[in-house]
Amino acid sequence: MRSDFKSGFVTLIGRPNVGKSTLMNHLIGQKIAITSNKPQTTRNRIQTVLTMEEGQIVFVDTPGIHKAKNKLGEYMVNVAQQTLNDVDVVLWLVEPTTFIGAGEQHIAKQLGRVNTPVILVINKIDSVKKEEILTAISAYKDIYDFAEIVPVSARSGENTEELLKVIMKYLPYGPQFYSEDTITDQPERQIVAELIREKALHCLQEEIPHGIAVAIDQMKKKNKVMHIDATIICERDSHKGIIIGKQGSMLKKIGSTARYEIEKMLDTQVNLKLWVKVKKDWRDSEFLMKNFGYREEE
Repeated sequence: MRSDFKSGFVTLIGRPNVGKSTLMNHLIGQKIAITSNKPQTTRNRIQTVLTMEEGQIVFVDTPGIHKAKNKLGEYMVNVAQQTLNDVDVVLWLVEPTTFIGAGEQHIAKQLGRVNTPVILVINKIDSVKKEEILTAISAYKDIYDFAEIVPVSARSGENTEELLKVIMKYLPYGPQFYSEDTITDQPERQIVAELIREKALHCLQEEIPHGIAVAIDQMKKKNKVMHIDATIICERDSHKGIIIGKQGSMLKKIGSTARYEIEKMLDTQVNLKLWVKVKKDWRDSEFLMKNFGYREEE
């Protein structure tokens, strides 16, 4: 084992829509994190792994650090808080603006309780003038004592190499946690469930609030084809009608877009069957949340 190899855990935080998943996907170079323009898309701690010559970065995704509204919200905030202290580096992703809203102030306050070095990543620099980036940097400097500040564009990849170098600087020396070809440690079923959920949210646009979850009923490979049965769970009967659509048109659309992505990810032919079930208030039921893979670590 090389003595100069570094390895550690990094988490990415920031308000919804700031580009966290896009940045993750750019750094890892493969679509793992889920992108949707709705808050709360990423719920579990998806870990993606980036192995380079000089070290290995394991990205741990924290559910949002926001004010909790229900049991699911509370769980997510607790997990987030715990994660921030367990990792080696926190990346806080923000937009290049001098206006620091209540959401950002709330995050800064939460970070005040954390001893981990925080790197401020100013995203979307391709959308503003250079001067604006500088004024954004000085505005953020006032609310928190950052270890480093790195401007990037997650979309074009500008300055992301630099960001990786800065992250490496703060990682401890140590052995590799995962083999080189590991990109994520989440079981396939969970990623498949998340992909179906992502596609459902995309297809449904604004018609259904966040109350959908996806359960994988079975997933088996037979004659080179992966057969997947999954159920989309929603909170109301009216939602069920919207998800199914006229003569099943919406469910078909969700199914075919999800299948395409799953085939790309698993690199195999997929036969996907989708059902829709109503389970009222699943987000306030501990039992159902556990059922959908939201488990608080013991």
